[in-house]
Amino acid sequence: MAVDKILERCAEERIELTIENGELSIKVTAPPKDKSLLLDVKRLRSEIERALLHSQRAGERGGDENRVSMSLFYFSSDEGVADRNKYRLLLEGAKFADRNGFEAVWTPERHFAQFGGLYPNPSLMASALATITQNVALRAGSVVLPLNDPLRVAEEWAVVDNLSDGRVGLAFASGWQPNDFVLAPANYQTRHQFMYDGIEQIRGLWRGVPVTRKNGVGEDITVNCLPRPIQRELPVWITAATSPQTFESAGKIGANVLSHLTGQTPESLAEKIKLYRQTRAAAGYTTPGRVTVMIHTFISSDQESVMKVAKEPFKRYLAQSIDLLRNLATQVGIDADRISPSDMDTLLEHAFHRYHRTSALLGTPESALEFAAKLKSIGVDEIACLVDFGIDTDTVLENLPYLNTLKNAVAAL
Repeated sequence: MAVDKILERCAEERIELTIENGELSIKVTAPPKDKSLLLDVKRLRSEIERALLHSQRAGERGGDENRVSMSLFYFSSDEGVADRNKYRLLLEGAKFADRNGFEAVWTPERHFAQFGGLYPNPSLMASALATITQNVALRAGSVVLPLNDPLRVAEEWAVVDNLSDGRVGLAFASGWQPNDFVLAPANYQTRHQFMYDGIEQIRGLWRGVPVTRKNGVGEDITVNCLPRPIQRELPVWITAATSPQTFESAGKIGANVLSHLTGQTPESLAEKIKLYRQTRAAAGYTTPGRVTVMIHTFISSDQESVMKVAKEPFKRYLAQSIDLLRNLATQVGIDADRISPSDMDTLLEHAFHRYHRTSALLGTPESALEFAAKLKSIGVDEIACLVDFGIDTDTVLENLPYLNTLKNAVAAL
């Protein structure tokens, strides 16, 4: 139901809604004739509180609702070596982001594979970052919810929300790799529904709504999330790849969207963003939602340096993603099941140049600004810069000031 209709009916049914000191209170002076109205009012409370939180944070950023922000995103592989400095880029990069006004630091959930293997649990990463940062948001990109108990997710992230003084945000994914589901094999076939059901449960727990579960002796007991989080409402994203249905589903439940340009063009993403916002408005949400896009990023002083430094690490990074390579192989007419060494090199060379031209921020602050402006024009609110795709840690850290220059230029668009 649209918000204006809810407000109209509240007036008719003598339900008073007031906002004082940024908080929404509801007073029922007489039992409503239509009991379902109370459910609509509860949804309205959540929507208004989300809008208030969004407005407050926008004010802290200077009040420009159309500004495109930038964040750091991590998804590094783990080669299985005993390196004591595995997380140096994450920790030092987060400190840099915190000092220089980046919006967030995102870490994923990945299991049992080199690709993304440094990050089996984003709440562990965020807990560490919470103790060394003060301003930057700490987000999961993403929690693979069917591999986890929603109760456990709510508890862990409530801890991080307390450690960070309310800087948590979660993107949720349904998962796709069957081998990951050794952690929860029974959930694989129903993983999509499990994710959406789990999101609602986590949202409720975050607000203080208890759930009923069976204990060890088969008794039904009521449990709630402890510790209580700092934020009244959990900021939620849905990880959406190329399926329009996922963008629609995110709009229907009032979630934000986390996407990428792997396997899709900015033009096709633009259509899905439009669909997302139309669906969200039709569901009665009064704010447009937030669209975050993960982009492979390396910004330096000159284009020659970027090509020299980024090309081979980027190709090695792509080589670890089998499904991505299959998609690219089809595009260039190579049999994905019979890739020879020479075909592999051709494929990776094609992939690098395609990404460099159309789907990545690889260049100088000046050359990358045009692509960032294009992302803004299609409705992107936040560019999440994936910076750990294999370039030497010292080199990435030394060049972060150039990324900061780009961030400041993007903010002025």
